[in-house]
Amino acid sequence: MKVLLIGVGAVGEAIAITAHDKPWLEKLVLADANLERAQQVAARLGQSPRLAVEAIDARDGRRIAELAQQYDIDLVMNAVTNFFNNTIFDAAFASGCHYLDMAMSDIGEHMGSYQFSRHAQWQQAGLLAILGMGVDPGVSNIFACYAHKHLFDEIDEIGIRDGAALEVEGHDFAPAFSILDTLEECTDLPLVWERERGWFTLPPFSEPELFHFPEGIGEIECVHIEHEEVVMIPRYIPCRRVTFKYGLGETFIRTIQVIQMLGMHSDQVISVKGVQVAPRDVLAACLPDPASLGDKMSGKTCVGTWVSGWKDTIPRQVYLYQSTDNQHSMQKYGCQAVGWQTGVAPVIAMQLIAEGTWRGKGVLCPEAFEPEPYLALMPQYDYPYGIIEMTE
Repeated sequence: MKVLLIGVGAVGEAIAITAHDKPWLEKLVLADANLERAQQVAARLGQSPRLAVEAIDARDGRRIAELAQQYDIDLVMNAVTNFFNNTIFDAAFASGCHYLDMAMSDIGEHMGSYQFSRHAQWQQAGLLAILGMGVDPGVSNIFACYAHKHLFDEIDEIGIRDGAALEVEGHDFAPAFSILDTLEECTDLPLVWERERGWFTLPPFSEPELFHFPEGIGEIECVHIEHEEVVMIPRYIPCRRVTFKYGLGETFIRTIQVIQMLGMHSDQVISVKGVQVAPRDVLAACLPDPASLGDKMSGKTCVGTWVSGWKDTIPRQVYLYQSTDNQHSMQKYGCQAVGWQTGVAPVIAMQLIAEGTWRGKGVLCPEAFEPEPYLALMPQYDYPYGIIEMTE
């Protein structure tokens, strides 16, 4: 498989490190707006005819298509913010390439609507686009699919519950993920789906609940935020309710609220002393690059899917999860925990596509595929998962 990787930030770097030496990979093109950054990542991987480095503006669909044709690309991997999804998605289609991304554009129940609306076109072209194939969404959806197939006869609620015990030395506020995506998730209205009501919204950070995370992370207060799984899971898995809650912490929530109050989350360009700039871009420039935080971080992060329902008429609650320790990911891979945890996920999907295990046409989600082959590969990628029974 020949892959065009667009974006080599914290997550893109982890994708490159994870994929570059796999036997199913023939070519990996590292493309980024910051050519020096792409060259640095390539240097980490050593000299190899498998690697190429290119400059790319993710807004330039024509350039993306040119690179795809130049390198005879099989799959375009979108590892930049979801603001560029539609452009990259269309360029992949125009180039006759398969496509993966890790997040969806748009808000509320309309998330991914542009891409989903083109399902028939991709299907007719014999091409496959898998949306939301990161860790969450992505692995979290695969966990939900596995639970539906093997652990429950009837499902009441599927709730993604994410939490972390991560600290960043020297920073009171330093998101370990793209601040642009973080702001979008935390300032849009959270979405909930119920069988009787369909999709509806709640206030940001509402309905706090204490959730006990495994691997020594412990009990964390989780709140509603907007996330893709609430749109994706009801398309494939019968259940009564789907929710997403994250353990953000009081300081993080308060900081986001101040950013929103000041309008610093806005993408509307304003003039500052004659310079045209969006407030959120100023904010992003002031914060540390997530890829640079690894040696300052400590602790673990956990992404998981909590499922409640019945098996053999007996009530049951199960939590399926993946937990990454920053010390381990830094020592072994040189990647901070959140970036590595997210970046490994699409690489496993790439292997399944390359080897023909996952086959499909059109615009699909991870739940459209058999979960067992994916879970079987996770330990081989040093990416273990756990399943624990829970009580009230």
